[in-house]
Amino acid sequence: MTISALSWTELEALANYEVDIINGLTNAQSRLRLFGRSESEVRVTLYRDNHAWCPYCQKIWLWLEEKQIPYRVEKVTMFCYGEKESWYKRKVPSGMLPAVELDGRIITESDDILIALEQVYAPLGLSMKHPTVLPLRQLERRLFREWCMWLCNPPRSARQEQESRDRFINMAAKVEAALGATPSPYFLEDFGTVDVIFTPYVERMNASLYYYKGYSLREEHPRLADWFAAMESRPTYRGTQSDFHTHAHDLPPQMGGCWENGEPQMLINKARVDNGSWNGLPDATFPEPENSRTEALYRVIKHRTNIIRVNPADDALMDVALRCTLTNLMSSEACPPPPGSDVALRYLRDRINVPRDMSIYAAKRLREALETTAALAGDGQSIPIPVKHRRDQNPAEFAKL
Repeated sequence: MTISALSWTELEALANYEVDIINGLTNAQSRLRLFGRSESEVRVTLYRDNHAWCPYCQKIWLWLEEKQIPYRVEKVTMFCYGEKESWYKRKVPSGMLPAVELDGRIITESDDILIALEQVYAPLGLSMKHPTVLPLRQLERRLFREWCMWLCNPPRSARQEQESRDRFINMAAKVEAALGATPSPYFLEDFGTVDVIFTPYVERMNASLYYYKGYSLREEHPRLADWFAAMESRPTYRGTQSDFHTHAHDLPPQMGGCWENGEPQMLINKARVDNGSWNGLPDATFPEPENSRTEALYRVIKHRTNIIRVNPADDALMDVALRCTLTNLMSSEACPPPPGSDVALRYLRDRINVPRDMSIYAAKRLREALETTAALAGDGQSIPIPVKHRRDQNPAEFAKL
């Protein structure tokens, strides 16, 4: 059975999605967070990247959310995705991200920021300099190094690839042992700063190794799987969490390249991340929110003018194709798009960004609807995402609330 595309007016009537970005749950679109407090209590401004791709920004963002410290957000372009804003370089000459302005004082380097915040607002659990925390911080850096060695160095031989893999797995086993040292799923008896420190890069390891190496960190390491599940029980983390598709394509410019090993499982994983099905990937295992489709619909409607404008297809064709997609999204019924719209829809499918544009399950549902609808028009593929940068992923298209 097929149906006709709903009008924009009909779609808008279905987009009953409300979120309090100031006092509600963690949200990438927020520019001011008060947690029910007065704006006069804001002493912190967080400068983070436009896309929510920066791992060190995520660390500070998550810490502030967990502590519920009132703060403002200013968004800045990362070096590897475009020109740094001049106003920011006047404030932070190095251009480094993240930065925090605390009572008028600029602080850079994520660890230094956390230490400064602890001095004013108290630690999140044990402090950064606590004797129990220091070796775990070092362990995170050691895991990071082994990940980089495996992911970012082109293997000269199968033996070298295997050695890099073995070194990473051995280090991951040490992380497993650290997680097993307490009865809780976290690194210490209670959630705290150590978990915040591990979050950004372990999330990116999970995505990149699945895509480029055919290795599922979350599925191979049971205690890390429990840790991920515990983190996903926290609305703060879910608000900052990205998906495999976003990380697989945003990491190469940051890391200086990510190298595929070409093995059969890697090729299977890559095809699934790029082309679907996205449901069931080990990038999110918490229950899907009931409003995930509505969130996706709301976000697309809010920005449809820019989405249509930047698409390489004719505006009128993309308008109809997009309405067909959203009709499928909300009804699960096939809605054939205009001939030739397969490329246009897959262009959008490949450029959905989590969590900047929408949350992880909303993105999965939208990608699914885009691919389902595109397949009715043909198998044409869109312009590939650039390997060296993501400057085609212009934040202006989703920048406004």
